Amino acid sequence: MKKVLGLIAAVGLVAVSCNKEAGEGGTSSITGSILVNDFNGAGVFVESYPGQDEDVYIIYGTEDQTYDDNFSTSHDGTFRFDYLTPGDYTIFAYSRCDTCAGGQEAIKRTINIADNKTEYTVGTIEISK
Repeated sequence: MKKVLGLIAAVGLVAVSCNKEAGEGGTSSITGSILVNDFNGAGVFVESYPGQDEDVYIIYGTEDQTYDDNFSTSHDGTFRFDYLTPGDYTIFAYSRCDTCAGGQEAIKRTINIADNKTEYTVGTIEISK
């Protein structure tokens, strides 16, 4: 009886340890785009345009306080994070903020990847310059 209980406990530990956390190594992806709202020195809106070469960051899971990876957007403002496993992710880009400490704020989008081999989108993230 002890051997059977030991075997059941060992199988349970192996099953729990095989669960992957959010991160690289999967088959899903997250896509989106950056739209820049440009303001002049007086805070008056000038124009909007696709955010070319803007940095976009990703955090794997919900516990991290720092980003795990980053990507520069393409010429049309789009980005793509590939090879992601199921789990929770935060995508963000920095935007000008005149009332924030440091003059910037992170514009965040959270997403849960539930399935493998699936493309998820966070849509358009608008930032100010």
